[in-house]
Amino acid sequence: MTASPIAIPAFNDNYIWAFHQQDQCVVVDPGDAEPVERYLRENGLSLSALLITHHHPDHVGGVAALTKHRDIPVYGPAKESIPAMSHPLHEGDTITPAGTDLAFTIMEVPGHTLGHIAFINAAHNWLFCGDTLFAGGCGRLFEGTPAQMFHSLERLAALPEETLVFCAHEYTQANLTFAAAVTPNDSGVQARLQDVTERRNKGKISLPSSLAEEKATNPFLRSDNEEVKASCQRHEPGCGESDIQCFAALRRWKDNA
Repeated sequence: MTASPIAIPAFNDNYIWAFHQQDQCVVVDPGDAEPVERYLRENGLSLSALLITHHHPDHVGGVAALTKHRDIPVYGPAKESIPAMSHPLHEGDTITPAGTDLAFTIMEVPGHTLGHIAFINAAHNWLFCGDTLFAGGCGRLFEGTPAQMFHSLERLAALPEETLVFCAHEYTQANLTFAAAVTPNDSGVQARLQDVTERRNKGKISLPSSLAEEKATNPFLRSDNEEVKASCQRHEPGCGESDIQCFAALRRWKDNA
């Protein structure tokens, strides 16, 4: 039996996702080893594999310690340098992480970094998307272009709407506050922001979200929405009218918010 992914908190706002079958546990983007080791001890689990979406330290910082005394596979993006990576992955690859019978398809989603990948399990509608798609937002463009990120998000948005979005940070409330500024007349955005605010005030996690929620309320997946476009034009006159230009203006707006 497969347990639903569990969020292991790390740093100020990171989530290290873990899922297991029987006593075999797979961990996604372990930026810190200590909380992972604690989770394994407390739940009587053995670490069987690591899945890495991209090279940033808050996603790979714990890899060396977790693999120092373990002979386990590390699956990661072939286009990036990942500590201890044993299985470099490309677009369209399919893996079954050690210790599980779960198949994941690899999607290359450049933008936040150039080699960023996502892990997709169609059977359970799981999406581990690192820092590409966030609940209510998307990642900053540290290496890629607006066009690259726009197309990566378009590809993720084409997945089934029941897909569960397991992103790597608790940014949801801030992202939806921005979304409400972009589309102040959107009752769906306002309702989601209120719900998330109430959950966070109670100390509850805001994740996972669903892709249906994201398509309805995340401005970075709604560059074709007329209210989003009009808002971008008011904020940055002359930014352009295409969907990609609107997306780029949104990203600049959020970066400077």
